[in-house]
Amino acid sequence: MKHYPFFRFVLTMIIMYGTPACPDCVRVKSFLESKLVPYKFVDTAAEEGAQEAMLGLNGGIQKIPTLVFPDGSVLIEPANDELDAKIKELNLDMQF
Repeated sequence: MKHYPFFRFVLTMIIMYGTPACPDCVRVKSFLESKLVPYKFVDTAAEEGAQEAMLGLNGGIQKIPTLVFPDGSVLIEPANDELDAKIKELNLDMQF
């Protein structure tokens, strides 16, 4: 797992890079919404500079979804259990 500490002071929510047609992106969005986790979706196919930002996080390899967390860590194509563990670690789960 990569860490980007410079994001720590900028992010207050998860930033998710992906595309609307990507099945894994749809799954992750659904999972985050079911946990009431705030996130910003960045469409790498439509938003200027988004593709380059995602590639920078992934060492030049296109992999989506790519998620950047408030602590600066990054998960690439996470499984639901991996994502759930990270959400709990950062106390981002808003379910009561």
